[in-house]
Amino acid sequence: MKELPLPLIKVNQAAMVLFVLLSLVFRQPLFIYAIFLIQLIALAAGARANLLFLVAKWFLGADRLQRSDTQAAELARFNQSIAVILLGVSSAAYLLGWHIVAIAASVMVAAAATAAVLGYCIGCTIYYQYKKWKLLRSRAS
Repeated sequence: MKELPLPLIKVNQAAMVLFVLLSLVFRQPLFIYAIFLIQLIALAAGARANLLFLVAKWFLGADRLQRSDTQAAELARFNQSIAVILLGVSSAAYLLGWHIVAIAASVMVAAAATAAVLGYCIGCTIYYQYKKWKLLRSRAS
């Protein structure tokens, strides 16, 4: 899959925000563990294994998804990697009793996902800068 429908990406981002908010409101790290596992499985097994995508496809319908804007799968995977790392840090911190670290890491995910839902992709900016740095480094060699 080279391109992913944007509505699926938005559902994924909104779910991350929702799960983080639920964990904060109910003071329950199980929501962080759940979204971490959902994202980790999707990252490891691919977009077809994303539980949120599967549910969203059922609600949105194939016709709407085929007509929607898309995002490069490589970029979506990069953004998801950042989210998985931060959710993993949050999960580990909760297990270790480091609640401030856990909350900080999960809030970073929620903030970035909220910004992305609203139209500004922080991960995309990081990705662009990384690619630019990599290109400049290769030219210098």
